[in-house]
Amino acid sequence: MSSVRPLGVGRERIHLEEIEIKRRNGIARVALNRPSVRNAVTLAMWRELAKVFSRFAADRDLRAVVLTGEGKDFSVGADISEFDEIRNDKQQSAEYEVAVDACSGAIAELGKPVVAAISGYCLGGGCHLALACDFRFADRAATVGIPAAKLSIVYGVRSVQRLAALAGIANAKRILYSGDRYSAEQAKSMGLIDEIHDDARLAAEQFVERLALNAPLSIAGAKFMLNGLSMGPGALDLTTAQRLIDAASDSEDFREGRQAFAEKRPPRFRGK
Repeated sequence: MSSVRPLGVGRERIHLEEIEIKRRNGIARVALNRPSVRNAVTLAMWRELAKVFSRFAADRDLRAVVLTGEGKDFSVGADISEFDEIRNDKQQSAEYEVAVDACSGAIAELGKPVVAAISGYCLGGGCHLALACDFRFADRAATVGIPAAKLSIVYGVRSVQRLAALAGIANAKRILYSGDRYSAEQAKSMGLIDEIHDDARLAAEQFVERLALNAPLSIAGAKFMLNGLSMGPGALDLTTAQRLIDAASDSEDFREGRQAFAEKRPPRFRGK
């Protein structure tokens, strides 16, 4: 896979036209595809994204994912225009949050690297998606914020946990209490953004190309443990963590890694 070409072959469309997948050489780019409304996320899109990332978990050929938005923006967040019909009271709100949490959970729990490539607006539900990723790369003109306080919405527990783990309690309070929007530089200083680039999407693709060369079992194990530890006391399943450690120790990839080291050549990992 070239380190200078953007992803573009192996194009795949799924059940919703509003979500588009492009794949090449073990790397997928998942794009929110509603540029006319700044990639506002509908309830159907939350549900479909959860299915997409759940399917990715069983795909041994997939090594990494870039999540982005078509057009000028990552996402302005949930599509508020449909709230009167689908999020009009506490019961509907609870059902909506189940779908949102299932989506972010599928992204966060995918045992492969996921990088959000952020352009333009990354607000509310868009920020929710980005927080579930392993890394967030932003264009210099990106704008990040969570305007829940301006809509009388309490952000979901899992998303608040991820926000606090990344930004710290003081910054999380500032972000959630104020509903303000922050520049890419401000968001980076808070911990919401990892890297700023002229072209976040290209930088993200080049980054995951390098990660895709490493042992999938090592990354899956590290991600599981780090995610669990970041979510607070008791969140990490120690039994599953040990199973992942043992599986890597018994793997063909571990033997290949040792042999490649001895032979002074790049390893050829297969994820098993």
